[in-house]
Amino acid sequence: MTDPYTIADASSLLSPGLLFFPELIRQNLQRALDVAGDPARLRLHVKTHKTPAIVKLEREMGITKHKCATIAECEMVAECGPADILLSYPLVGPNADRFARLVKQYPTSRFAATVDHPLGVQFLQEAAERLDVEIDVMLDVDVGQHRTGVSPGPEAVAVYEAIAAASRLHPTGLHVYDGHNHQADPQERQSAALKQFEPALRLRETLEGKGLPVPRLVVGGTPTFPIYARLDVPGMECSPGTLVLHDNGYGSKFADLSGFVPAALLLTRVISRPTPTRVTFDLGYKAVASDPGPGKRLRLLNVPAYEEVLQNEEHLVIDTPEAARFKPGDIALAVPTHICPTVALHQRAALIEGGRFTGYWEITGRDRVIRI
Repeated sequence: MTDPYTIADASSLLSPGLLFFPELIRQNLQRALDVAGDPARLRLHVKTHKTPAIVKLEREMGITKHKCATIAECEMVAECGPADILLSYPLVGPNADRFARLVKQYPTSRFAATVDHPLGVQFLQEAAERLDVEIDVMLDVDVGQHRTGVSPGPEAVAVYEAIAAASRLHPTGLHVYDGHNHQADPQERQSAALKQFEPALRLRETLEGKGLPVPRLVVGGTPTFPIYARLDVPGMECSPGTLVLHDNGYGSKFADLSGFVPAALLLTRVISRPTPTRVTFDLGYKAVASDPGPGKRLRLLNVPAYEEVLQNEEHLVIDTPEAARFKPGDIALAVPTHICPTVALHQRAALIEGGRFTGYWEITGRDRVIRI
């Protein structure tokens, strides 16, 4: 079997550097479509790749709904053409006006924001009035992570009613993220996810019983994607993100995410051989996410039996009985454990197609501000 990560000539590639493998990205996107069963049931999160070229690739494959974590990511997606864009992040301070300007600037795209508090409703209403726009709003529902969101009870009903009562806002459903469900055992994860999803479904019934529209439920992330994809719930959209590029963290933990493969690696070179058993690479934690902690941030490919002994800002030091095989300038590839923040550390990714370097894709969405 051919190694999908073979590079015929990497001599011109800078290190440390981010590599994208477009053929594997397409494979992951197709697998996501197969699991979802219909592109209308997919709202892929762009926070993982932050890349216009991947947004356009998704569009080519029929995926037109997107989820974002920042206003800059929303702007990046809108710049790729008309789209359905959800910003799943509370808007406070100047960001409420920024979002309203975004809605005004890109009238051919459909934007939605999330709120979980009456003040969030007020901030968006006032911003919409100032910018003379109307904004779709989803209620952010807390099903157990306790990061953002409102518990699915009377308080949630009151916030949703406030959205409906605001003259410039339109209630468009529930955002239900369960990023705390990382159980390695698929059955345990499924049991937890479905148990926590039930109150959100009951909340929907309550709201609809009051005559309020709840047309959409945007649910889950990558670990629970296969679970929700099996459900037949009207208006439900699954919103995984990591699986587009995939990584060593999810790949090694979740066996039920079969068919998804790492499509983004890091290229690194040996820069020193300080002792007979040590090898130092130019791969510090300014090039790979520092989440998780030391010793768990990456997996080196084709480097046998090694132990990571030190990582600084620009250095990765390993100890291996095979150290004699390595000399300064030698190349190695690494699979990041957490690809999302790793991508954000790089301005561009080198493309490897058919084993050859073919150009670059810009990581536009890594910036906090693009224009708006």
